[in-house]
Amino acid sequence: MTMRVYLAAAMALAAVPAFASAQTADTPPAAAAAPDYGKPESWLCRPGKVDPCDANQDATIIKADGSRSTEKFSATTDPKFDCFYVYPTVSNDPTPNSDMVAGPEEDSVAAFQAGRFAKYCRVFAPLYRQVTIAALRAKLIGKPDTSDRAMAYHDVKAAWEEYLAYDNHGRGVVLIGHSQGAGILKSLVAKAIEGTPAQQQIISVLIPGTTVAVPEGKDVGGDLQSTPLCHTAKDVGCVVSYVTFRADAPPPANSHFGLVSEPGMVAACVDPAALTGGATTDAYLGAKGAGMSSLPMGPWTTDGAPVTTPFVKVPGLLSTACASTGKVHYLALTIHAQPTDKRTGTIVGDIVYGGMTLRDWGLHLIDMPVVMGNLVELSNLQAKAWLAKHPASPAG
Repeated sequence: MTMRVYLAAAMALAAVPAFASAQTADTPPAAAAAPDYGKPESWLCRPGKVDPCDANQDATIIKADGSRSTEKFSATTDPKFDCFYVYPTVSNDPTPNSDMVAGPEEDSVAAFQAGRFAKYCRVFAPLYRQVTIAALRAKLIGKPDTSDRAMAYHDVKAAWEEYLAYDNHGRGVVLIGHSQGAGILKSLVAKAIEGTPAQQQIISVLIPGTTVAVPEGKDVGGDLQSTPLCHTAKDVGCVVSYVTFRADAPPPANSHFGLVSEPGMVAACVDPAALTGGATTDAYLGAKGAGMSSLPMGPWTTDGAPVTTPFVKVPGLLSTACASTGKVHYLALTIHAQPTDKRTGTIVGDIVYGGMTLRDWGLHLIDMPVVMGNLVELSNLQAKAWLAKHPASPAG
């Protein structure tokens, strides 16, 4: 299983960010009934089956002096809460909307983005008829947009309703998504969760790689009316959203992320590392880099020794902070490399096309990896806070 398939596909999504952030239609597709989510094959990941979320999550820890150790991963055997994950644009199907058959690209992204959350939770990830890479490429070259975003949204909504009816049983749940998946979850919260009993089951909403509009100086009232931004690791029923750029390459005025056109609104930025109290991030980076849309990853250490685990941790190397440049609000990533380090200070993740780095796309490819450990730990801390408020929960 390779992570390169997903990471290459992520560029196509970045090229048309409106698909990631736009609200979806309220009316379901007329001739496209939702898949049967009562069938296990309609799920990419769910408890009780061997699936991509069970993929190897081991990581090589590399310190500044070049020394290495291996962090072995194990999923919890006693999950206290659930995670509901919606994957980003990855489908290589030639049609405008994907089918319901998982290919290597869907398997890869689930392993890359959702598998680590199994450290604490049960992971549910529905297959859905997402807008495909082919549809995005067609739009880029000026062809008519024949994709059906409403179909994608209503598939996820149907999966959510199936999960609530037959799997939740009063448990707390963390919603997790990136890019197209994050945009769909934003719509799901706004249209199908806020103001319903299900809102009480939401531990938090972790949706990097999409723009969540909030009134300037406030944390609720824009895209979401009663789901505020998270401010601490003990906050529940709140949202974490951000888009990542290098601190030394801030977004230009024509940025495709972190920008809201509505007067008085700004893009939300919540730093997961700040919520978990870290001076630096707990990153889990792909050992082979950020895929074909980015520059190749060079050696991790000056001795050129290979890495044999799927992931690499670089303690103390990266830090993040919310920042703004003009009207763009974003998460700024700083690399703290020293000339004497035996560990590389080069972290790939920029989209490169024709030999040029596309600064207006930022680090969309690695929105999650640069703070993955923080996101996972945050989900657990918030779940503990939620359970304290809901002692009658089946997991309480």
